[in-house]
Amino acid sequence: MPDDTNLLVSSAWHTIDTTRPAVAWNVRRIRVDRGIPQERLAYDAGIDRSYVSGLERQLENPTIDLLDRIAGTLGVHLSDFFVQPPKEAAAPRILPKGRRPVRPRRSET
Repeated sequence: MPDDTNLLVSSAWHTIDTTRPAVAWNVRRIRVDRGIPQERLAYDAGIDRSYVSGLERQLENPTIDLLDRIAGTLGVHLSDFFVQPPKEAAAPRILPKGRRPVRPRRSET
């Protein structure tokens, strides 16, 4: 009789290996499609901007509660974050920086 424990552990790790990238890709895709900078998403969701950046780069491990808050902020259902991207899908584009360089003041002459 085969040992189902190894199958379950292997299956769980496979799920983690495919879920975190899917969540990161979808959060970024939805955010960029809506034209929302990381700073605005973070502020509206009540989290730090660096956390949003880490989440989109798969460096963070968010709770379901936090993902639900982010989903609400983006106006999507939580399940939208778990959709596997198509294999041929390109990475979401990068929004222009939110901060603009300071222009030199005109001299008043």
